[in-house]
Amino acid sequence: MSLTTLVIAIKTNTSRVVREQDWPEVTTKLWGDHFWSPSYCAVSTGGAALNVVKKYVENQRQPARQPGRPKRDHVLTPDLTDGVRRTQDL
Repeated sequence: MSLTTLVIAIKTNTSRVVREQDWPEVTTKLWGDHFWSPSYCAVSTGGAALNVVKKYVENQRQPARQPGRPKRDHVLTPDLTDGVRRTQDL
């Protein structure tokens, strides 16, 4: 089974089950008549440890630097011990 087929099956079945309940708080939040948006995201962590992935996701909430190009005296590099990107002096 392809990933796309799996996602479609999950969205179809969960939509059907929730719609059968006829909850007004759900139906008022729908995209028109659609329960799910047509898109999905699948991400692979390449076998990284769960704690490394967790730290990475938590650090996405706060930017590591100001928007725009990095200054020449700093470079954004991965820290191999925990997978989190940080700036380092050159």
